[in-house]
Amino acid sequence: MLIGQASINLTANVLSALLGLFSVFVFTRLFAPHDYGIYLLGTGFASVISVFLVGWFRNLILSGHARDDGTDIRGLVASGYLICCLTAPITWLLARLVGLDATAAFAAVALSIAIGLFELTQDLLRARLKALSVMRATLVRAGALLALGVVVALIGPTGFVLLLAAASAYLVAVLVQARSAWRGTIISFDRAGLRSLARTGLPLTLSLTLLAISSVTDRFMIANLIGAADAGKYVAALDLVRQTLMMPAMSMAAAFFPMAVQIQARQGDAAVRTHLADCLELLAGVTLPACLGFAVIAPHVANVILGPDFRALAGEIMPVIALAVLFQVLTQQYLHASFLLSGRNSFYLINTASIIAANVILSYALVKLHGTVGAAWARLGADVAGFACALLLTRLAYPIPIPLGRLALIVIAALAMALTVGALDRALHLADLPASIVLVGAGFAVYAALCWLFDIARLRGRLKQGLIMFRTKLANSNVG
Repeated sequence: MLIGQASINLTANVLSALLGLFSVFVFTRLFAPHDYGIYLLGTGFASVISVFLVGWFRNLILSGHARDDGTDIRGLVASGYLICCLTAPITWLLARLVGLDATAAFAAVALSIAIGLFELTQDLLRARLKALSVMRATLVRAGALLALGVVVALIGPTGFVLLLAAASAYLVAVLVQARSAWRGTIISFDRAGLRSLARTGLPLTLSLTLLAISSVTDRFMIANLIGAADAGKYVAALDLVRQTLMMPAMSMAAAFFPMAVQIQARQGDAAVRTHLADCLELLAGVTLPACLGFAVIAPHVANVILGPDFRALAGEIMPVIALAVLFQVLTQQYLHASFLLSGRNSFYLINTASIIAANVILSYALVKLHGTVGAAWARLGADVAGFACALLLTRLAYPIPIPLGRLALIVIAALAMALTVGALDRALHLADLPASIVLVGAGFAVYAALCWLFDIARLRGRLKQGLIMFRTKLANSNVG
């Protein structure tokens, strides 16, 4: 079940990321760096506000809706979200304070509300393990953004209109899955329930909001210290790395967390620790080689995907960002499970405070000294600090397993793959696109062979089990 759910989520995110990469390919050629920078600043601000709007309900959905015991929490979630949306005028003022002009601030607020509604709807479906419905909406959102973005570029390529197009794309995706997620919901403003939700959700909401702030601090630092055009170049490279590398981790975590809650409730702590050890091995086995491999071939990827005005800077910062993503994934997609299972929501806040403090201090210092490249090193430093802090906090919350022996084999295999790809890259004399294809294929082949040799994530047993299932289904279909 774990592999099945993660595979569906991964398929959705791979296809969505491909559409996202194509969007970056198109937008960095149709929009000037300044206008694209305004769009990226607006989406960054919207992502922070949307986290505040939905953070109150995350644990409620994971712990209440995921149990599927007949309790319907959707009415409480919907009424609470409507109340949160009343803060829109205040968020517009905040957008103006961080440097967005009046029209871009308006579009960013609209986008934040649309993102929040989309994420809430997705969370309800993920909690019930409806991965196919989640996949459909994810693809609709990515496809709608690309299509509307191209229309905007042809009519008037400005950041403001592109922000409105993004908000429309999220709303279209919500409509696609509204029936599956919200059908039968009765909205009632239960004061006692809302007060309880506010008390229990405040620590997580603050921590998630601060974490979102930390993730966009560098882009606003660059925009205010250097300019929106440089911020656009930086975030284009940053998003390219994140869209590529975060998709497998988020796909797996979308299955990890609800299943961990269910296993703990039904089978106890021993079973959930075994589940988490398998999750970490699978997560590291996919994420580590992806990050190292991407860091090696980053200049080729930048030249293929990004427009000419964005490439030089991207080639410098993308390897650094790839390493930062590794620590971010291990923190958010694994270590944070300890806080969820223990109910220690305040630990989200402590961990996030450490990340944002490190990010603000390092970003200000390194951007002043080294310009836009300094922001990438600041992000790496902040994510390493956040990982170390989260690791310490798990000892006080819900001790989760760290199978060092199994992880060591993954590190050896990933490093061998990266060294092989690096050596092959120096020997190749190909254009960027064919070079990328050859290097990715070689890296995959080397790592797959080592995974089989070391039996990483019990690969041999799982492949054998899958082959038996395939043969059984094939035999049954022939008999029928």
